[in-house]
Amino acid sequence: MKHRFEVLDIFRGLFASLVFLFHLGPFANTPILNNLFVENSDMFVDFFFVLSGFVIAYSYQSLADWAQFRLFLKKRVYRIYPLHFVMLLAFVGMEVAKNLLNPYIKVNNLVNPANNVYTFFTSLFLVNSTPVPGVKDVSWNIPSWSISAEMMAYLVFGSLVVYIHRSNQFRSRNAWYALMIVISLTALWSVSNSIQINYSFDYGFLRGILGFFTGVLCFNLFSNTHVRVREWSSALFSIVEVVSLALIVLSIYNGEVMKPWGAVFEILFFICIYTFAFEKGIISNALKSVKLLHKLGAYSYSIYMTHALLISLFNVLFIRILKFPPEAYSYLFIFNFIIIYFVSAWTYKHIEMRFQYKSPKKVPEGEVARK
Repeated sequence: MKHRFEVLDIFRGLFASLVFLFHLGPFANTPILNNLFVENSDMFVDFFFVLSGFVIAYSYQSLADWAQFRLFLKKRVYRIYPLHFVMLLAFVGMEVAKNLLNPYIKVNNLVNPANNVYTFFTSLFLVNSTPVPGVKDVSWNIPSWSISAEMMAYLVFGSLVVYIHRSNQFRSRNAWYALMIVISLTALWSVSNSIQINYSFDYGFLRGILGFFTGVLCFNLFSNTHVRVREWSSALFSIVEVVSLALIVLSIYNGEVMKPWGAVFEILFFICIYTFAFEKGIISNALKSVKLLHKLGAYSYSIYMTHALLISLFNVLFIRILKFPPEAYSYLFIFNFIIIYFVSAWTYKHIEMRFQYKSPKKVPEGEVARK
């Protein structure tokens, strides 16, 4: 990466935190969490898909052959799979512990039919965003369906980029990317006769492909226009930043009305990512000035992947063992998030960074000669 889009990274952290609040809401009884905005914050997952397409398009404009495609996939697997695998095993451990501790701790759902040997393997092989026969719900680490969808998007994108390169259609690449959006939208329409996109364990892969290629087009527009658009005044950027965020907040808040028109969220996130990629408005400057938000952005993947487990453990300790009422989440959510933050800092350093793909070291020519 030649450039880090700091504000977009910060948004990734902020929106991962909102997804945490969304998953915490069912355990709580407080207006802080049980409100229309938080209850519809699952739609921020689509921001991750669009941003992922934007960033990947920045890094991979061309894959010359299938060897480069395999290297591309290897790097992406190294990036997302280790933490997914560790968290899957952690959920298996929790299921075992739940049964062992049942005589001593009240367990509401001792047997979760969604968590079984079959769905363990659909999660293990990252096909848990596709309509696998017999699977009727999200399972194990609930957010992992979107990692499956992300992986599907990588497969489609990488294959398509190789085809575009080998068939000398680079100038037509945006048409191909737009076609992927049309295909995924058409497939989603065939499922529900609407442009609803909030699917997960069944057609989440289509949602991922739709968002990803929206992000690819967003980056290509940014790449082609950023030189002249960057000359616009900071005041104008500030206005567009405020308006784009306001539209997103309103759409999320009115999620029950907007979700049947879910593809609209792709457009809103497209505008938001394009605007904030320039980092010139008042909101961008304010966000960049807070060091903690940069950390939140860096840990965003870990926050996203660890929060479901830590919510469950936190709920067992404070609600079932210590007998706090659900209303206590009006302040306990802060403590819960602090724990998630520090656990994510650890997993970021010791799992995400440790298992990143490392290119083989080049041996100096002199060394080769001596060998």
